Amino acid sequence: MCHEVGEYFVKLFFIVILTSRGDVLLHCDGSGGLCQISTKMTSAKLDQVEDVDIDTGRFKYILIKVHDSPEGGPEVTKHIVRGYCSAGFHADVYDKVVPGIEAKGLDCECVGGGRILHEPDNKSIEVFGYSQGYGKADHSISVELLKKKYPDYAKITFSNDGY
Repeated sequence: MCHEVGEYFVKLFFIVILTSRGDVLLHCDGSGGLCQISTKMTSAKLDQVEDVDIDTGRFKYILIKVHDSPEGGPEVTKHIVRGYCSAGFHADVYDKVVPGIEAKGLDCECVGGGRILHEPDNKSIEVFGYSQGYGKADHSISVELLKKKYPDYAKITFSNDGY
């Protein structure tokens, strides 16, 4: 933060906090502005897991939290979205996804589910409903991940209504 002293500026501090991978978590440059804080930490293992893998049509989906717990380091997590037409139950989606995640040395947990209506021809995705087994996913997280995966889509929305 800078403080004006007459016509001069005095820089009070310059702080950078880095993770072991070199990711900047806190950066204060002394310019007088607020510090920039990033809570997003990544790991090489997590980077190997796609954020979104979904079918087209109407199907059950789940939101999964993937964990990397490196020895001697902090746990790092990220959310992923998975949904497949072949799944009769939300647990079927989870059972399909878990082996691939565990094969990378990661852990995961399902944090909720719902349904997706994915219409590529209309560039539209609707997220809604809940899972009887896992509860309702935080659809806002799912929508943000879908928007990153499909930036050219005209409509990616969610509703907490419906089953």
